[in-house]
Amino acid sequence: MVSGKAMIGGWEAAPGGRVRLRPRGGADIFDLALLGRTATIERVEEDMEGGVHLVVAVDDDPGRGLGAHNQLGHRFFVRPDEVEPLPGGAPARKVLVAGIGNVFHGDDGFGVEVVRRLGERQVPDGVDVTDFGIRGIDLMYALGDGYRTVILVDASARGHTPGTVSLIEPDAGGFGGTVDAHGLDPAQVLRLARDSGPVPPRVLLVACEPSARTSDTTWEMELSAPVGAAVDEAVRLIERLLEKELA
Repeated sequence: MVSGKAMIGGWEAAPGGRVRLRPRGGADIFDLALLGRTATIERVEEDMEGGVHLVVAVDDDPGRGLGAHNQLGHRFFVRPDEVEPLPGGAPARKVLVAGIGNVFHGDDGFGVEVVRRLGERQVPDGVDVTDFGIRGIDLMYALGDGYRTVILVDASARGHTPGTVSLIEPDAGGFGGTVDAHGLDPAQVLRLARDSGPVPPRVLLVACEPSARTSDTTWEMELSAPVGAAVDEAVRLIERLLEKELA
């Protein structure tokens, strides 16, 4: 169970906090490898017996980008007594831009293409741009990773002209008229994340109306002309949102 943060010996352990690892396993090869390394707290979790565990990413792990969100080998569980806080730790993550969609289903790949295009540009510090594709579990865990704001990018049929870009901020009930065309429903993922623990205080959806020919049975790797033309518009919108969120 994700608990968000915990008080440990007078200091607050929370996602984004910086620590030095002091494993107490003795001669265990992993403990020896981790001893003295600095790391960033990804999550704070509580087990069924009430025990607190920290999920950390080692700072100089060259594979940390490959092992995000519970993939084995690049995230480590440590007890609170196995870390010491570092003074002036890194600030908590600020914004996650999450691309959603199936690139094999035509316009459903809109969110993936937007984050790919955004990744080619310089983004401010404190912003993570990630292609989640149809990996709903990974997205659910990311929503609990301590971000202040998350911007989801997805194709969503809302009855507009194909290529129309909309900015949606869900209420407590979810995203309203959004639909799931790829097995990853943003509203459902958000509900599951809220049930598991804290989520970012602000969640936004940058949506694009797909063309009528796109469906979950479409096998095509190119966006339609109106949706392809909307990618740059969505990138500019997200850049404006980032400027406001980081101000």
